[in-house]
This record gives sequence, C-alpha cells and structure tokens, in this order.
Amino acid sequence: MNSIVKQDEAKEACPLCHNKGKAFYKNEFYECSQCSLIFRPKPQYPNPTAEKLRYEKHQNDVQDKGYQQFVSPIVSAVLQDYSIKETGLDFGAGSGSAVSKLLEDKGYSIKQYDPFFHDYPELLTTTYDYIVCCEVIEHFHNPAKEFQLLKELLKEDGSLYCMTNLYKKEIDFPSWYYKNDFTHVMFYQQKTLEWIKEKFGFFSIEIDNTLIKLTTSRH
Repeated sequence: MNSIVKQDEAKEACPLCHNKGKAFYKNEFYECSQCSLIFRPKPQYPNPTAEKLRYEKHQNDVQDKGYQQFVSPIVSAVLQDYSIKETGLDFGAGSGSAVSKLLEDKGYSIKQYDPFFHDYPELLTTTYDYIVCCEVIEHFHNPAKEFQLLKELLKEDGSLYCMTNLYKKEIDFPSWYYKNDFTHVMFYQQKTLEWIKEKFGFFSIEIDNTLIKLTTSRH
C-alpha cells in the first residue's frame, strides 16, 4: 500500500483545470480533485537555467540503439498512420531526437521545435498532420496553454502522439523513480487524459502503456 501523506487542509490550484488540488505526497505533490492531475506546486518548478542544465545531461545520442528502441512505440504509430506525404512536428525535441531521426530515415518530413534547443517560434504559426511529444508533457509548466496550442497546431484528421509514464493507483508513489527527476513537474492518470480530450476538443483518445494518441477527428 502506498505510504502517501495526505493533508486535506493543504490545497494548491491545478495548472491544468484550475480546480483545487489536495496534498498527495508530503508537500511535494498535489492531486487535482477534478482532472486527477498530480503536480508539483509552482514554487518547486525549476528555473530555465536549471532546467536546461538538466536536459543537457540527457544522453540523447540519436544513433544509440537503446534510445531508438525506447522511442519505437511513437515512431511505429506515426509510420502506421501517416505517409511521407504528410508533415509533422517534433514538439519538445530536446538536444537530440531519435524520433525525428528515425522518421527522417524513412523519408518523412518532420520539423523540430524546442524552447531550449530548437527555438524557432515560426514553426508554431502553421499546422501539421501529426505532432509527437516524446517524454515532454510531464515537463509542461502550463499544461492548459500547451495542450490548447498543440490542438491548434493540428490539421483536421491530425494526431497528437505523446509518450510519458502514467500514474496508476497500484504504483507505489514514494518509491516511483519517475517522480525523482525535478524537471518532471506533473503526472497524468487515465482520467486526466480523458479530461484533456474533452476539454480541448479532441475526437478520440487511445492509451497503450506509455503511448497516448489524441486525434482531431475520425482517422
């Protein structure tokens, strides 16, 4: 059983739906009573300098076979759903994206955007057939703004593919490794993703382990 400390009197505004979240684990994480997002309070968010330093330590060698295998679910999904005729966006691509490399190797056209490493805001002024967010959405400081943007960047019949570790009740949160990265400021549950689908007007959602697919219409 999870030894999660609950303090009903401690509350914090949810950054996704703006409802009140109750203390979930110590004073480090809160859980929203409406959308079930688990999040750090804003004073614990890393500043941009600390955040970038942490990302620069990631071993993002796009030639590494282990890294390529790790991102294979999101790559396989795009290859199954889209052809080289469509265009994509790698949102939060980081310093090196195996997703983009593997898709480009297959002849796909995909642009890379990242506020730290590929800061090309002009890429956010057009629309795409598909968007990939591989290990990105747990870093969002303003998830409501980001998911609204991602929805607006998709064409009709577009798809948003996200990879992240979802929290489930059977996980022992105190020993969960995924929470220990200080740049991971929020964690999603199935209920959270279903709330996102409804709130931002996606047509459908599919969840397969760490892979989440949101579509803008029947595809």
